[in-house]
Amino acid sequence: MPTRSFKQYLIITVKGLAMGAADAVPGVSGGTIAFISGIYEELISTISNINLSLFKTLKERGISEFWKQLNGNFIIALLTGIAISFVSFMQLAKYLIENQPILIWSFFFGLIIASIAYIGKQVKTWNFKISTALIIGGLAAYYITTLPPLANNNNPYFLFIAGAIAICAMILPGISGSFILLVLGAYKTLSDAIHDYNFKNIFIFIGGAIVGLLSFSRVLKWLFKHYENTTLAVLTGFIIGSLNVIWPWKQTFRVFSKEAGKEIPLMEITDLGSLSVYQKSIQNFESYKVILEKSVSPFTYSKINNGLDSQFLFAILFMVLGFLTILLIELFANQKNK
Repeated sequence: MPTRSFKQYLIITVKGLAMGAADAVPGVSGGTIAFISGIYEELISTISNINLSLFKTLKERGISEFWKQLNGNFIIALLTGIAISFVSFMQLAKYLIENQPILIWSFFFGLIIASIAYIGKQVKTWNFKISTALIIGGLAAYYITTLPPLANNNNPYFLFIAGAIAICAMILPGISGSFILLVLGAYKTLSDAIHDYNFKNIFIFIGGAIVGLLSFSRVLKWLFKHYENTTLAVLTGFIIGSLNVIWPWKQTFRVFSKEAGKEIPLMEITDLGSLSVYQKSIQNFESYKVILEKSVSPFTYSKINNGLDSQFLFAILFMVLGFLTILLIELFANQKNK
């Protein structure tokens, strides 16, 4: 593993801050930020190197060699940034999603568009096979974004499997782990476990996440080593297909009522007044959760949502800001390399 100065580890912490901010927003993957910030392959390699040989190194060669083999400084620097950002940004992200959903999704939409161009440039050779991999990755991710959520499942074995699958999604660029949990029907189970301090279910989920992380990272490391171009093309496709999740203009059809314990159509809600009031402030009501919506054109958004402002011009501005953010990161990286 590379030897770094304190300043370089500080930069890794900053990248962790960006990853944590992305993970705090449902639908956005921290893996995407890791990729465009240039630490993705090292992250995957570091995770995949966590095995029993580490403890053998600790026993025979001491803690210094153990820490070096673990790439501990990198892990600590990155996790520090992720933890600080995730905790601090979560409330801001929640506020923005509740009060300015179109603008925050527009910013991330622009950011992801620029990420696609950035990651696509990493592919050294484009041919029919690579292009096919891109299309397959895009179609697979788009299909996942259209899946309706499954019924809530409290089975501990299922929660273990859900943890393994969700953590795999979290380290894949373009795929949101929280979205996968929602699709699998495990999101509410995990949320309830955290809220009720159900440590049994929490540890079952964490166990599944650890198994999934350690095993899937090895698969990714092998793919990068033997099929780098194809893997990059598939990941680029994943990101393209996932754009459907963060498209700023949505029409909601169904929600989950916590009081009723079931899904209900939007029009059956009577305690929030008009449809436009619901569409604007549903996230402020803890008794409901949006679970089924589809992307619509910004030009029809106002019509189907009882005259709600589509904020089209501001949305375009925030998309440009998101796009420029990635360009600045790339420019900074290029200047550093020079």
